Amino acid sequence: MKTMLVAARANADAFADRFREELPDHRIVTEIPEDGSSIAYAVVGRLLPGLLASLPGLELVLSLNAGVEHLIASGEVPAGVPIVRMVDPGLVDGMVEWVAAQVLAWHRNLFTYREKQQRTAWEPAGEKLAHERTVTVLGAGALGGPVATMLATLGFNVRGWSRTPRDLPGIATFAGTNALVKAVTGADVLVSLLPATAGTTDLIDRALLDRLARGAFVVNGGRGAAIVDADLIAALDDGQLSGAALDVFRTEPLPADDPYWQRDDVLVSPHVAAPTHVATAVSVMADSVRAWERGETPAHVVDLDRGY
Repeated sequence: MKTMLVAARANADAFADRFREELPDHRIVTEIPEDGSSIAYAVVGRLLPGLLASLPGLELVLSLNAGVEHLIASGEVPAGVPIVRMVDPGLVDGMVEWVAAQVLAWHRNLFTYREKQQRTAWEPAGEKLAHERTVTVLGAGALGGPVATMLATLGFNVRGWSRTPRDLPGIATFAGTNALVKAVTGADVLVSLLPATAGTTDLIDRALLDRLARGAFVVNGGRGAAIVDADLIAALDDGQLSGAALDVFRTEPLPADDPYWQRDDVLVSPHVAAPTHVATAVSVMADSVRAWERGETPAHVVDLDRGY
């Protein structure tokens, strides 16, 4: 009987109970056993320092998050032990819903009308249909692909950009650094679902923002380090951007003195776009364990060179 340690900082017992249903032939614990027995599988979110390095017999690390940069940066995952990042239906559905809410709210002027309501101003704004807007999704992979597909279904002209080529029916796709400018030029909305890697840090700078249509809207549900914050604020100040919806930041929680809090043209949410849901997440992680024990490579094993 192999042992799994559920080291979630929140809902650990709920995760463990669900794992016991999915993997009844495994020992599921939420604390490191005092008998020193080996831990084959570790389910982790934000790591407590020294945790993984203290586990004997570790075979597989299962991330509770789509982003795994903290696991890689920790240096605690033993060499040769695969990391499986979280890609589950609940997480994907959550991101699709959150991006749709932000894009549609901007597209139909709901942020503008909220401001007008506060002034008791009956002032209709110019309205457009979705097919008159272009949306570019950066990071058109496991999360971005379904988001791009949803936006296209709503009628938007959608472009998807990723590091490597993707095939998304009905969507113009671009791949590689050389195609980035073409992918964003003239877009009315820029959606970033980029992972945190050396190649994505500071990718969305003033030069890239200036390629968007005047008065464009930026949505970031990926990682905060992708955006140069000073450049985004400058683009808001001079009207190149009309607004932004930000769910992720370089420092989280977002410090109370951060200028984003005070801006009427920025919607701040506390990293809630795509939370991990116990039922769907456990089902996916249990499938990874079963695949591993069949001698197969689980889906979504992290490529350490790419960082995701």
